[in-house]
Amino acid sequence: MIDFIHSHGMIITGAILLIAYIFIASEKIQKSVVALVGAAITMLLGLIPFGGETPEGHLMKGVFEYVDFQVIFLLIGMMIIVNIASRSGVFKWMALNLLKATKGHPKTVLFALAAFTAIASAFLDNVTTVVLMMPITFVIAKEFETDPIPFLITEVFASNIGGTATLIGDPPNIIIGTRAGLSFMDFVRELTPIVTIIFLVSIGTLVFLFRKGLKATPEKMEHIANLDNSKTITDKQLMIRSVITLILVIAGFVTHDITHIPAYVFAVAGAAFLLLFEKPKEIYRDVEWLTIFFFVGLFIIIGGFEANGGIKFLADQLITLTHGSLEAATMIILWASGILSGIIDNIPYTATMAPLISELINPANENAITGNVHALWWALSLGACLGGNLTIIGAAANVLVSETAASKGHKISFMRFMKYGSLVTLISLVLSSVYLYLKYLH
Repeated sequence: MIDFIHSHGMIITGAILLIAYIFIASEKIQKSVVALVGAAITMLLGLIPFGGETPEGHLMKGVFEYVDFQVIFLLIGMMIIVNIASRSGVFKWMALNLLKATKGHPKTVLFALAAFTAIASAFLDNVTTVVLMMPITFVIAKEFETDPIPFLITEVFASNIGGTATLIGDPPNIIIGTRAGLSFMDFVRELTPIVTIIFLVSIGTLVFLFRKGLKATPEKMEHIANLDNSKTITDKQLMIRSVITLILVIAGFVTHDITHIPAYVFAVAGAAFLLLFEKPKEIYRDVEWLTIFFFVGLFIIIGGFEANGGIKFLADQLITLTHGSLEAATMIILWASGILSGIIDNIPYTATMAPLISELINPANENAITGNVHALWWALSLGACLGGNLTIIGAAANVLVSETAASKGHKISFMRFMKYGSLVTLISLVLSSVYLYLKYLH
């Protein structure tokens, strides 16, 4: 029985992953429970190694190495910081100022929120950006007396689009930049123009689709434009302390190239400092633990699929289809990455594809693809990052927003998210195809 499981590991782990996604999509069982059950089955069947050495004496990647604890600790740290900061009223103050600046026009507010989110996501982790934006969004929706879901969905899409523009905006870009020897400015020069176009077209489309829910009476707009914001800050000392901490944490993120200190370290340090002045039990109670456990379980399920060669198998099949054509390889990598990244985690996918692309363009390989091969790297980046908008589990930011919204009584269903996500992803991939063709393949 054990031999059978190990010899069919890729099929079994693929089935576990598929069944887990079906249950997540059906929403019959809470997502974190589905993920933990799938993770438990994966471990109980021995489909993911627990570490140790191979018979040849090589170290094996253990189960906890498949769990991205940088994401987990970054999430927890930022949740704590934002929770404490929000108690001072600072997010409501920011939200009311934004409302006043836009004169209370709902469509302008939606676009302003999306633009801010996209720009912030180019320099900060997408998860951090949406954690910062959500409290502001809930306050704005309350003032408009409208459903916050259109605002939240738009911000998620803007976050994933904006994160594509720079080397540090999304983890796949860091993997690609390291492997291909591409600098921060390479990403800015090559990707920022097309990402800006994708953002404008996608958000413009969403503003049009959500237009019926983005209405306010002249009296409501006038009331919002003249809101009294002088008494919004309820605890000035807490506000000063939390804002300074937040600025220092963000500065830590931005200066990562200089300090080489991971983002999660700054997030945990900032949270720990703020907790010195609070009652920890009250703060810990508001951490979105369902989201945290969902990530842990999903990392283990995908780790089992990766450990049994599933992701490598999929990537190999994609490369075989190219037949040495740069044009075919670029388009297949772009579209396959875009679709697969909406279904499976884009970090292990990108980590698998990067060395395979290196081999595909290796001059020592007699079947190597020639020409302007940088097109392959940009195709992988655009596909892996933008594909995260396809489904509610396509990116970490998507999951966090959906779980937080559900906890506040605003459930975003899998199918409702995908209805808009598939359209935004289609727009993104079509525009990316045109850009890559005109710049590299024409």
